[in-house]
Amino acid sequence: MSTPPSFETAGFKLSQPPDPSWTYGQSVTSTKLGKTWEEEEKEGWKTVVPTEADPRYVYGLCISGIVPRPIAFVSTVAEDGSENIAPFSWFNQVSPNPCVISISCSNTPREKDTTANIKATKGFTVNIISEPWIAQANSCSIDAPPGVSEWTLSGLTKEPSVSVRPARVKESAFSMECEVLQIVEIPKADGTTAANLIIGTVKYIHVRKAVLNEKGFPVSRMGDIMYATVNNGFRIPRPAWAEAKEEIAQTFGSASL
Repeated sequence: MSTPPSFETAGFKLSQPPDPSWTYGQSVTSTKLGKTWEEEEKEGWKTVVPTEADPRYVYGLCISGIVPRPIAFVSTVAEDGSENIAPFSWFNQVSPNPCVISISCSNTPREKDTTANIKATKGFTVNIISEPWIAQANSCSIDAPPGVSEWTLSGLTKEPSVSVRPARVKESAFSMECEVLQIVEIPKADGTTAANLIIGTVKYIHVRKAVLNEKGFPVSRMGDIMYATVNNGFRIPRPAWAEAKEEIAQTFGSASL
C-alpha cells in the first residue's frame, strides 16, 4: 500500500502515516507516547460509568476524547427581533440528500437563547469559523446578561439571509441557512431536559468562491479550551462577563450594547 510523499504548502504539512510499512494482519507495535503497545496495555484501564460519575468529569472526559469537533457558529432571532449568535461544538452533518445538520444545545444552567429562538422562529444560520476571526467568534461564548448583543461584542458583519430571518456571518467562507426539521429533547434521569438536539434542513449554502479551489483551514474544538485547525493548535480562554464587563463598557458604552 503506497502513501503520498511528504510535503509542506500554505502552512499545511503532509507527512507519512505513523506506520507506513503496516500490512494486513500485523498487530500494533508502538504508540505516540514512545512506549510499545504492550507497555501501555500493562498500565490497565479506567472504566467510567457516566450515570455514577461527577457530570463535570464526564464532560471533561468527553470533550477531550471526542475530538476534533466541528463548530457551528449559530445565528438566531427571537420573536421580539433581538438577535443572538453563539458557538456550539456538538455539531455535525446528518445527511447530504436531503441536506440535514444537527446541533446539540445544553440546558445547563438554563435553556440557551439559541434553543429558545429556534423553537420560536424556526430558522437559523450555521457559519463555519476560520482562523482569521476565531477571536471574534470565541468572544460570543461569553456569559453576557440578557439584552447584550454578542454581534456588537464580536465586531463581525451581518449579511442578510435569503430564506430565514437570522443573518449569516459575512466573514464566514461557508454558511448555511437552515430551518428546523425536528427538535429532540434529551432527558435526564429526573425527567428534566438535559439538552436539545436540533435537527435542521439546509435551505441555502453560501461558499466564498476564493476557497472553492484553495486549501482552507476551518477551526475545530479540542479538549479543555483548545481550538485547532488541521495544521495548527492554539488555546483561547472562554471569556467571563464578570471579568470582561468593564472593558466592554469602556469600549462600547453601556447604551450601545
